[in-house]
Amino acid sequence: MSEQNNALPPKYDPKAVEEGRYKYWVDGKFFEATGDPEKEPFSIVIPPPNVTGKLHLGHAWDTAMQDTISRMKRMQGYDVLWLPGMDHAGIATQAKVEAKLKEQGKSRYDLGREKFLDTAWEWKEEYADFIRQQWEKLGLGVDYSRERFTLDEGLSKAVREVFVTLYEKGLIYRGEYIINWDPQTKTALSDIEVIYEEVQGKFYHMRYPIKDSDETIEIATTRPETMLGDTAVAVHPKDERYQHLIGKTVVLPIVGREIEIVADDYVDMEFGSGAVKITPAHDPNDFEIGNRHNLKRVLVMHEDGTMNENAGKYEGLDRFECRKQIVKDLQDLSVLFEIEDHTHQVGHSERSGAVVEPYLSTQWFVKMQPLADAVVEMQEGDERVNFVPERFERTYLNWMENIRDWCISRQLWWGHRIPAWYHKETKEVYVGREAPEDIENWEQDVDVLDTWFSSALWPFSTMGWPDEDSEDLKRYFPTDVLVTGYDIIFFWVARMIFQSKEFMDEKPFKDVLLHGLIRDSEGRKMSKSLGNGVDPMDVIEKYGADSLRYFLLTGSTPGQDLRFYWEKVESTWNFANKIWNASRFCLMNMEGFRYEDIDLSGEKSLADKWILTRLNETIEQVTKNSNKYEFGEAGRHLYNFIWDEFCDWYIEMAKLPLYGDDEEQKKTTRSVLAYVLDQTMRLLHPYMPFITEEIWQKLPHEGESITVASWPEVRTEFHDEKAANQMAQLVSIIKSVRNIRSEVDTPMSKQIELLIQAENEEIVGELEENRGYLERFCNPSKLTISESISAPDKAMTAVVTGAELFLPLEGLIDFDKEIARLEKELDKWTKEVERVQKKLGNEGFVKKAPEAVVEEEKKKEKDYLDKQAKVKARLTELKG
Repeated sequence: MSEQNNALPPKYDPKAVEEGRYKYWVDGKFFEATGDPEKEPFSIVIPPPNVTGKLHLGHAWDTAMQDTISRMKRMQGYDVLWLPGMDHAGIATQAKVEAKLKEQGKSRYDLGREKFLDTAWEWKEEYADFIRQQWEKLGLGVDYSRERFTLDEGLSKAVREVFVTLYEKGLIYRGEYIINWDPQTKTALSDIEVIYEEVQGKFYHMRYPIKDSDETIEIATTRPETMLGDTAVAVHPKDERYQHLIGKTVVLPIVGREIEIVADDYVDMEFGSGAVKITPAHDPNDFEIGNRHNLKRVLVMHEDGTMNENAGKYEGLDRFECRKQIVKDLQDLSVLFEIEDHTHQVGHSERSGAVVEPYLSTQWFVKMQPLADAVVEMQEGDERVNFVPERFERTYLNWMENIRDWCISRQLWWGHRIPAWYHKETKEVYVGREAPEDIENWEQDVDVLDTWFSSALWPFSTMGWPDEDSEDLKRYFPTDVLVTGYDIIFFWVARMIFQSKEFMDEKPFKDVLLHGLIRDSEGRKMSKSLGNGVDPMDVIEKYGADSLRYFLLTGSTPGQDLRFYWEKVESTWNFANKIWNASRFCLMNMEGFRYEDIDLSGEKSLADKWILTRLNETIEQVTKNSNKYEFGEAGRHLYNFIWDEFCDWYIEMAKLPLYGDDEEQKKTTRSVLAYVLDQTMRLLHPYMPFITEEIWQKLPHEGESITVASWPEVRTEFHDEKAANQMAQLVSIIKSVRNIRSEVDTPMSKQIELLIQAENEEIVGELEENRGYLERFCNPSKLTISESISAPDKAMTAVVTGAELFLPLEGLIDFDKEIARLEKELDKWTKEVERVQKKLGNEGFVKKAPEAVVEEEKKKEKDYLDKQAKVKARLTELKG
């Protein structure tokens, strides 16, 4: 238990509020999963950030969502595991380390494999520390006792187990295929690591001479340098133009090699000349044609994109320099007769930006069809993964249904070494979980596995798999939700699902919540080249983590991109400041008030009943929307309740008893303030963890930390619909009076007469009962509340539900303006009447909508008709 004895400082300072708080949480082990069998488990694994650099705004957004979910579930009584970790990010990290070495005038080859890996591990440790510091700044409630890394010993064991098992099942194989090759990083890429960009290129039209003939055959290419590796020309078997040439040979210009003219159904007779050059070592489609016709594969490039010995006199030239030279030579030979401008899609390496080269190489592959079929079938049953938003399920299934084999080997040093060894003499291949016993006779494959191979195992490898006795695996797998960007559905989400299905025989997570990208205020993607990136640490430095988090969480709907505006972050800081000031007022009026003093059983004012009712409704809405991952909607309800209702209305009304003489009323008001503020801070805590903990610690409370306080629940005994309606009427009256005063420039400090004509005796009684509020907030010189009032001629009027207001303001009113205002108001109510009557006149709506919804519309119709009639009557009076 605690006694409130420390007021909040006068000024809200996010730095002071956030300083040291995270250490308190971590030291208190509030974020550690307990394994408590009395609690239901709830688990999330973090999408592991790459150890290539510091976190960006996208990471902040992604992790803030996970933190919000995990904090709420912890408060709801779940045993929460939010498992943190980082990814070794093979190509990206190796590129960073090599760039650092280059600055020192060294290459990885100067160091050798072992020393290079030592350097990479040093890099990892340095950047892992940066990332943890940023997690701290963001307030992320991860369980550090279970932190993992995709290259740690446990994950290495899992990777070997998966590789060997798939190999033994015939689902991993080694073969010579055309793969995507990055000449800059000198490694293979999977299909989804290639980004296609529209490029203005050329179509080169050539005529190859037919041997022992005057004839030629016309072909066209966008990559003339690859002609050096041509081993055939293909035409369609039904193309009458070329029937007589099938089986003959052409003499390959420059090279002088004879190549056959083959017939193949792949060729499109309608495109170009209907004849195509075939380069099996440099084009995936040509590779397949070459297999069908037993063509030779002639590789004409080195791994770095320079021409090799098969390129003859062009050997040593860069591929694009070779293109220039060969074009000139072919023109001189009159073989190249036309160069046509051509816009086409060109693949670029996602990592290095280099133009990708289709390249013949011996690589390791995963046979994907059986794995994909299994998860497509799973998605049709009860075990399906729930995609949020649902539309992304189709994106996922489209990819799975059109899957290609996955090239998993990478020509790198940083990563999981492929567990395959080649016998030095017999060249026999051995694949195993451990090295062969007579290791001196074997050489391990020098390549490593694609980063995504280990990341695909993340949900279960991090929990101890393949150790089936792992308690964490039994308790926390499958996980409950994965939060990630829609841009890595194929890279990561899909791969986790098929690996989990294969090795765990179930889905890896129940829900996958997909968000978009963070863009700048103009909607552009953030990038170094545009200079429009925003460092989340800069935002925290200026406005605090709570303001950044609240903006990120409430600024978009699931699946949509989010635009970053400094102004919106500032407005969330203003919200935090409002909370601070309101809490400070409450705490100042609770000096010496203890937890056991909170008593809500006393007689409550209308304001007390109303705020407790609205709190119930807010708890219901925030819980419902947060559970659906509709954080923007949940945030809207919180904002409206805190700012408009609690701060602007309830606190102002609470001042009447707080500054009065009735001690029982004071105690009840203090109790309501303490209870509502406590419950509100709990609701807001997953969104703004720092400020809510700071305020909650000053409130009378039980427990060590708000992080483990129970989540608010609706208390039906505090729900009072009648009080809510009465309060709505009072607020309408007060707002109307304030609006009229504003229109005629009469300040609140100046007393004016107020006459209220109520619809019936019951409303008169209710208004009289709450007369004190009307006198306090309308400041009337005289207040008359009655069923029958003679409307003064020269008065401003307003219509509210159940009543009409008159403010005699002779000498202050411009009656022409008042008539114009009332005509505008009449137009408003007429439109509302038309809208609601159109809805109620729709047979489909009346039949299909729930009865309560239809009744609500009928109530609105009655209310709008009443207001319309009163405004009409008043206009008649003024115009008469």
